[in-house]
This record gives sequence, structure tokens and C-alpha cells, in this order.
Amino acid sequence: MNKKYFIAIVLPEPVITTVEELKQQLFTQFNLRGALRSPAHITLHRPFEWKEEREEDLIERIKMFKWEKEFEIQLANFNCFIPRVVYVDVLQNDELYKLQNELKWYAHKNLKLYNETGDMRGFHPHVTIAFRDLKKNKFEEVWSEFKNRKLDFTFQYSGFSLLKLETVWKEIRFFEK
Repeated sequence: MNKKYFIAIVLPEPVITTVEELKQQLFTQFNLRGALRSPAHITLHRPFEWKEEREEDLIERIKMFKWEKEFEIQLANFNCFIPRVVYVDVLQNDELYKLQNELKWYAHKNLKLYNETGDMRGFHPHVTIAFRDLKKNKFEEVWSEFKNRKLDFTFQYSGFSLLKLETVWKEIRFFEK
């Protein structure tokens, strides 16, 4: 049976706790639960389908991808994709772009995942706190809560994770750099 998976940098502590609290605030204040379905993360490869019985093969193949360069990731303040997404901004980072690009092409070549290579939107790293269930008529109200808020975190890249959709997205494997 096919399951959905995606590859992401799951935020480390204490950053993840802060972002999860923001998502919880949005649930309490606006009944937005969409972003609560996954741990706070930066997507490196968007969701794809894979046969669950071949999950170990997927893990072994991803394990062969190597990215050992050290770099910092900085989260700063908030931004949005009008009219449905509010997110924590990830500052421009050449090493993060290189990592995502190499992983995308590795997945294309070695996992036969084509969905990412044909995406014309490009890579725009961010940490979503409100999306799918944020209705257009509520967007301005939610955005006004965050557009002037300040947030600043820096953390060291230490690897990425494979997540799997059960009833919510679960981190099933961490791949250390």
C-alpha cells in the first residue's frame, strides 16, 4: 500500500517548542489545526508516495545521500503567502539552497521522484504556522497578529528527517549529516 512521505529539517529544541506554541495559539485563537499535523520543519522535498512495504529500501537509499557541510540556519520574524499561509521566515542561506537542490536531484535520480524537479514555484524555505484551513476571509485577521511580531533563532544544521503520514506526520528517521 502506498503511503505519503516527505523530507525535511525538523527544528531542534528550543526552537521547535516556540514554534509549536505559536501553532497552538493559532488553534486556540482561530481554530486553525492544519499546521499542527506535522512537527515544525523546513521542507526539503515535498510529499511523495512510496510503497510502505518498501520503506526500509527508501530509508537505505536516502541514507546514501551525503551532505556533511556545516552551516547555520536563521529564522527571523514572520512572512506570508497571500491569501492562505503564514510562516516563520528562514533567512537567505546559500548552503541550505545547495542542500535542497542536491537532495532534489538525488531523489530524482536515485528514488525516481519527479514531483519536485518539475515544480515551477522553486524552493522558498519557511516554517509554516498556518495554511490549508486558513480561509481567505480570516487571513488578514491572522496575519495582523503576526506581521509585526519579532522572532529570532539560529541553529546549526545537523541533518534532516524522513516523515510519514499516519493520522498526522511522524518523524520516522533522522539522517545525521
